Amino acid sequence: MAVYTVHEPPLREAMSAPEPERFVFVRDGFSFWALLFGPLWMLRHRMWLVLLGYGGVAALLSLVLRLYAPAAVGPIAWTLFGLLLGFEAGTLRRFTLGRRGFQNIGIVVGDDLELAERRFFDSWISRRSSFGESNPGSQTASPAPTLPMEHPILGLFPDPRTLR
Repeated sequence: MAVYTVHEPPLREAMSAPEPERFVFVRDGFSFWALLFGPLWMLRHRMWLVLLGYGGVAALLSLVLRLYAPAAVGPIAWTLFGLLLGFEAGTLRRFTLGRRGFQNIGIVVGDDLELAERRFFDSWISRRSSFGESNPGSQTASPAPTLPMEHPILGLFPDPRTLR
């Protein structure tokens, strides 16, 4: 089972509800395509700032390898750099979406992207309809419940003096 994070796009002008077609699901885990075709993968996902950072790190790595490392270390270093990109691909996509104004609104698990989307939108529509709305996308998520202030909490444990 794959884990996906769900990102809600920012509202466009004159829109009161998010468009479900624009939601982005980012798979958490290793990306084989980012490992093999890192810069092309970044271009495909329009990750310009990440591509610029990749270019800077690649140039620096190339310079360091050329000046200080034996020739046999180069392929190992580039392989490790590609593996790092493959493992952090989801994090880099979430970073880019966050910079574009997308909000991370949940996590969903599914065998594939289609099942994950179906599970998310089933729960999203039922959650919206529980508010009694005719338009499922017109309400944002309700804030988390807050605790009354007469019982202050330190970390995960309440203050023992206030529990008496």
